[in-house]
Amino acid sequence: MTAPPDAAAEAPGLDLLVDRFLERMSAARGASEHTIKAYSRDLADLVGFLEGRGVTAPGAITPRTLRGWLGDLDARDLSRATIQRRLSAARTFLKGLVDEGRLDVNPAVGLRQRRSARHLPGVLSEQEIERLLAAPDVSAPLGTRDRAILELMYSAGTRASETVGLDRAHLDLDRGMARVLGKGRKERLVAVGSFAKDALVEYLSDPRRPAPTTAAADALFLSQRGTRLTTRSLENIVAKHVLTAGIHRRATPHTLRHSFATHLLDRGADLRSVQELLGHENLVTTQIYTHVSVARLAEIYEKAHPRA
Repeated sequence: MTAPPDAAAEAPGLDLLVDRFLERMSAARGASEHTIKAYSRDLADLVGFLEGRGVTAPGAITPRTLRGWLGDLDARDLSRATIQRRLSAARTFLKGLVDEGRLDVNPAVGLRQRRSARHLPGVLSEQEIERLLAAPDVSAPLGTRDRAILELMYSAGTRASETVGLDRAHLDLDRGMARVLGKGRKERLVAVGSFAKDALVEYLSDPRRPAPTTAAADALFLSQRGTRLTTRSLENIVAKHVLTAGIHRRATPHTLRHSFATHLLDRGADLRSVQELLGHENLVTTQIYTHVSVARLAEIYEKAHPRA
């Protein structure tokens, strides 16, 4: 007579539960690849800590265990923002286990979330932007592509994922518009200024433009191999031209988005319009750029006013 299987042995481990959680997040919430990777890293840290202390089942996770994890994160000198993000990921994951009936209560509820200091986003000056946009050598292979990318990101304030996700059909250069797929798979229209339009026309008509692979047949921006650009490739492109432009500080694709928003506000754009252009759901998210503008005005005042 066969012995009944051990129920504990049949219960999925924490690693498998995390994998299932990430699959549901990707399918149901339309989370981006970047978001899924971030959750995966944060939850892998949690699971590694728990398993190192013999906690292998959801029911064994307690508030005390989680406080130990937070203490471990703090001891590693991680930034407040990183600790806050990891706690948020743990809360969401454990809430999912409650919803599935694997936990009666969420052990992360009530844990104090560290208040992170609010850091103003990095912004390039208008002069630095001009140097960056002029940095690509359009006589070199892929030079017209790189200039089109930089011009478009600064013109439209697109995120890295939105930029690499663009298809040629998303462009309406006659109207000076483009349709992008933002967070949560929400579409919005962005503006394509005259400089960006000219750079895109030059790129699309460049005979050196790589032939796209079948999978990238519709993609706007292509790698040298004809595949769709990745966000990592985009980061490398920006970093390369920041160096060429002689800009001696770190700048990323998101720096161009920050600069786009700040320069609009500096020149009198209203906050609601900038909110729409950025695709922010909440005006509070956009308001950080007003702080950037005030900070920059104060800096200019300090440097220029004789009695500052």
